[in-house]
Amino acid sequence: MTVMLEQAFAEAAKLSPAEQDAIARRLLAELADEKAWDAAFSGSQDALARLAAEALAEHRTGRTLPLDLERL
Repeated sequence: MTVMLEQAFAEAAKLSPAEQDAIARRLLAELADEKAWDAAFSGSQDALARLAAEALAEHRTGRTLPLDLERL
């Protein structure tokens, strides 16, 4: 465990049980969310590479337009 995480847990230990549970729920939800994003992106690398190659090919053949930030 890192020093910073130990410090965070030490500070959290000073809180009421209800506050500690709230922090624990938020931390667990954040960890679960990160795990879900990692799983989603790990399976999409081939598709993203294919889309990037298609976009570059379209650009090289002049089939793209410059981004007009004024129109956004």
